[in-house]
Amino acid sequence: MKLFFPINKALTVFLIFFISMINQSYSQNFKSDFWEHVRYGGGIGLNFGDEFFSGTLAPNAVYEFNKSFSLGLGINGTYNSQKNIYKSTILGGSLIGYYNPINEIQISAEFEELNVNRRYNGNLNLPNDNYWIPALYFGAGYRNGNVTFGIRYDVLYDTDKSIYSQAWAPFVRFYF
Repeated sequence: MKLFFPINKALTVFLIFFISMINQSYSQNFKSDFWEHVRYGGGIGLNFGDEFFSGTLAPNAVYEFNKSFSLGLGINGTYNSQKNIYKSTILGGSLIGYYNPINEIQISAEFEELNVNRRYNGNLNLPNDNYWIPALYFGAGYRNGNVTFGIRYDVLYDTDKSIYSQAWAPFVRFYF
């Protein structure tokens, strides 16, 4: 087999050795601080009442570019059940951005896409649902250390399909 660019074996060995030495010395001198800027948080929700149960697990992680700006991803899983009426599973993800003009104030934007799968009791004569619903939240909150509490508004709110009862929602965020 003929190579397009014939290379001497000694030169090949030297190049491999040289590149590996550069890589070795570079990797010893360069320490990534990426993980020092990642913060983990999210939400846990439980709601139960007269033959009703709802549970939510919504972890997320954000990367703090500096003291003012963070960007991250989240996932959401919710299960709801009303005895003899319906059961639903809601799964999805989100893209999250935070801006802190000063340390105590946090402005947020979050795009969330959820898949809703609702199964109604056969006696109700309601059709089962399976659909995707987007949400775009803009919010503001007061931040104290690792905790932020405030309010957010869904500008894409759909009264027929949203999983929430209204477009406004209070929130509490924890990041570690």
